[in-house]
Amino acid sequence: MSKIKAAFFDQDGVIIDTERDGHRVSFNMTFKEFGFTDEWSVEYYHELLQIAGGKERMKHHWKTKGFSKPLTEEEIDNLVKEMHKRKTALFVELIESGQLPLRPGIHRFMKELMDAGIKIGVCTTSNEKAAKAITEKILSDIKFDIVLAGDVVEKKKPDPEIYNLALSKMGLNPEEAFVVEDSKNGVKASKAAGLKTIVTFNGYTEEEDIEAGDVIVSCLGEPDGEKATMRKGDIKDFDGIVHAKQLIELFG
Repeated sequence: MSKIKAAFFDQDGVIIDTERDGHRVSFNMTFKEFGFTDEWSVEYYHELLQIAGGKERMKHHWKTKGFSKPLTEEEIDNLVKEMHKRKTALFVELIESGQLPLRPGIHRFMKELMDAGIKIGVCTTSNEKAAKAITEKILSDIKFDIVLAGDVVEKKKPDPEIYNLALSKMGLNPEEAFVVEDSKNGVKASKAAGLKTIVTFNGYTEEEDIEAGDVIVSCLGEPDGEKATMRKGDIKDFDGIVHAKQLIELFG
């Protein structure tokens, strides 16, 4: 019998390819609303993605480049909180409007996990409202046993705290769960927690150092849609589609 009892998913870039056309767009809309001329390009946002957390990215931008209007330390702390709240609302609107589709194979894969009796969790540095917009609306037919989001942990990825918390809350040992991640920081976090990890890279993360992942693929693949290519791993009978039972066997 398999030892695997749970699968933990990162959100941004794994469930939905949200970074470039979701978060980045929402940040730029927010800056404009707040009277700033700052605009984060696709390339610059890739740099900012090396820092986990939206509030942290805005603070880093202020420290390294400065906003288009000068701000003191006291002003930036309060403003970042306000802007992040508005940015999250705009991001949730984008998700709910259906403008950001699920990544190939993610819904099918989660359904397969449910059918196999595997518990499902989300572990993300994204805001709780954004996480709920996905788990409770877009993926409303999936049973999530745990959703950890935003500031639920003090240290964000690449620190393993969020995955350690998920294991603790579910009463599991690291060998009883695996993770679906997409980025260098995510893989560092999952591996530091001792978890087997499949990496589904995207346009932002395919050039990152994600080689610590146990399996590395372009996506999970759809029978009637986009097929996955495998960069690393030993999935039995791989045909461009990653099935839950294959990973349960491989990681269990």
